[in-house]
Amino acid sequence: MNNIDIPKIKYLEGRKRTTELVCVPGKAPFIRFTPFSNNMNSTSDNAGLPYGNGACDFVIHGFSTRLGGVSEGIFSSMNFACGRGDDPKKILENFRIMGDSLGVSPESMVYAKQTHTANVMHVNEYHKGMGVTRERDYTDIDALITDTPGVCLVAGFADCIPVFFIDVVKKAIGLAHSGWRGTVNDIAGAAVHAMENDFCTNAKDIRAFVGPGICAEHYEVGNDVADEFKKKYPDAIEKGILRRKPGNGEMAEEKYYLDLQLACRENLINAGVPEDSVFLTDLCTCCNPELLHSHRYTKGQRGGLCGFLMIK
Repeated sequence: MNNIDIPKIKYLEGRKRTTELVCVPGKAPFIRFTPFSNNMNSTSDNAGLPYGNGACDFVIHGFSTRLGGVSEGIFSSMNFACGRGDDPKKILENFRIMGDSLGVSPESMVYAKQTHTANVMHVNEYHKGMGVTRERDYTDIDALITDTPGVCLVAGFADCIPVFFIDVVKKAIGLAHSGWRGTVNDIAGAAVHAMENDFCTNAKDIRAFVGPGICAEHYEVGNDVADEFKKKYPDAIEKGILRRKPGNGEMAEEKYYLDLQLACRENLINAGVPEDSVFLTDLCTCCNPELLHSHRYTKGQRGGLCGFLMIK
């Protein structure tokens, strides 16, 4: 693989640095979360640091960029979104390229079938390859959980919020796709409760990361969506989940900026995950269109990103 030009990254103002762009010569770049790699104080830029010897050493994780793949046009170049017009052979090759960067084979991956539900599925060896190298036998699944080593959880994103879960005691993991519907219906909490039921997880042992998605500044919603969040979070405005857009005329529909990342954080804390074990990304997809696919920035003319999480 030739050298890849890395675009300038715009970080969310006021957020602690919680991501690193891992760039290894000859491999596709990917994003790693410092709370999972135990490099909480790292300030390195575009450098792959080794995993520490901390609580999350037993997992492999990553979040793709749009760099280093073989797709073309609006899908350029690392695209994992199926059914949007890209060549399936190129998508599979992208999975192989990203798998090589992460040290994960496509045959071990299980790709969620996302339809903005709050449905969670426990996957194991039987499901390996589904959605990537072979057909799925499931649908309407927006979160995956497992305690089986070698099964790589995969979910797709292009502004919606990825939520990663690691139970550092029971050695179990989860990955959720949380758009506005999934957020207001609390898919993050559903994933925590599924891990409690299936793996005897104690929510206090979970380390969670709310990953790259659209920021509030770029996510304007109307009263219909805002009302759903006001019902779910009575203090949504006080907590910054909703912010009224200034300049609304008296006769115009009121508009709001919606912070899905803060809402997901609230869901996790309400589910029992300790506040200091919930980490927020410092990246917005819409703020970084050269690095990340964004549905809103491109008005739907885009590819898709993926999150990956596996027990070694």
